[in-house]
Amino acid sequence: MNYVRTAILLAGLTALFGVVGYAISGEGGMLIALAVAAAMNVFAWWNSGSMVLRMHNAQQIGPQDAPRLFAMVQALSQRAGLPMPALYVIHEDQPNAFATGRSPENAAVAVNTGLLDRLSEEEVAGVVAHELAHIRNRDTLTMTITATLAGAISMLAQVAQFGMLFGGGRSENRPNPIVMLLTIILAPLAAMLVQMAISRSREYAADRMGAQIAGDPRGLASALQKLESYAHRIPNETAEAAPATAHMFIVNPLSGRGFDNWFATHPSTANRIAALMDLARNQPGGGGSPWTRPAAAAPRQDGFRNPWG
Repeated sequence: MNYVRTAILLAGLTALFGVVGYAISGEGGMLIALAVAAAMNVFAWWNSGSMVLRMHNAQQIGPQDAPRLFAMVQALSQRAGLPMPALYVIHEDQPNAFATGRSPENAAVAVNTGLLDRLSEEEVAGVVAHELAHIRNRDTLTMTITATLAGAISMLAQVAQFGMLFGGGRSENRPNPIVMLLTIILAPLAAMLVQMAISRSREYAADRMGAQIAGDPRGLASALQKLESYAHRIPNETAEAAPATAHMFIVNPLSGRGFDNWFATHPSTANRIAALMDLARNQPGGGGSPWTRPAAAAPRQDGFRNPWG
C-alpha cells in the first residue's frame, strides 16, 4: 500500500511540474518540465534518504562510539524482527528523532544529541522503537520521498515568479499571468498538502507498535511529553531551514506548529500520550521496561557528547 501511495505522489509531482512548465513556456516548457520531473523522481527514489540525512548534518556512529545506545537499537531491532538500521546522531540540542530509507534493509535511524542528553534510557528506547515501527510498517519510503517532493514543490512558486518577470518578449511566449498567479499562491499550499498525503494516523500506528517493541507504552508516553515541551523551548535551526522534512520527526520540530489541525504534520501529542496510557492500563501485567539510565561519559574530540558509553 505504501508503494502505491508513493507512486501516486511521484505521479502528482510530475503532473504539477508539467502544468507549471506549460504555463511558463507552452508545450516546449512542459516537455522540459516533465523531463526534469522524471529525473527528480528517479533521484528521489534512490537518494532521498541519504539526502535528508545530509540536510540535517547527520553523523553515522558505530558500537565504538556509543556502545549502550548501539546495543539498545540492536536489541530493539531484533525484537521488531528487523535488520539493524544504520545509526546516526544529529548535533541539535532539541530532543527529536526520525527514521529514513526506502526499505528495512537500507533503513537508518537518526537521533538528536539533545535526545540522548535530556531523556532517560527508557524514554529513548520508546522513541527508537517508534522509529523502528515506521521502518517495519514501511512508512519511511513515503515519508522520505515526501520530504523531497514537498521541498521541490515549494520551489515552483519561485519558478512561477521568475516566469512572470522574465517571460518571452513576444506576447505568444509570455506566461499566462492568471495561471502563474495561481501557481504562486497554490504551490506552497500544495507542498503542505503533499506532506499531509501521508495520513497522520501513521503516528498512532507507530506509537502502538513502538510500545510493543519497547515493552512498555509509558516510556514512549513520557518521551513524547518531554519532546513536545522541548520543541517549543529549544529551536531546531536545521529543521526550521528545511521545513519540508518536519513530518519525518517523531514530534514536529518547528516552533509553534504542534497543534492538531487540518494543516498540522503531526496529530496532537496529548492525544498520542492519552492513547499510549490507555494501552498501558489495558496491558496485562502493567508492562515493564528493561531499560535504565546509563552514566554519563566524557565528550569526544569530534564534538559528539556521549552519555551512552
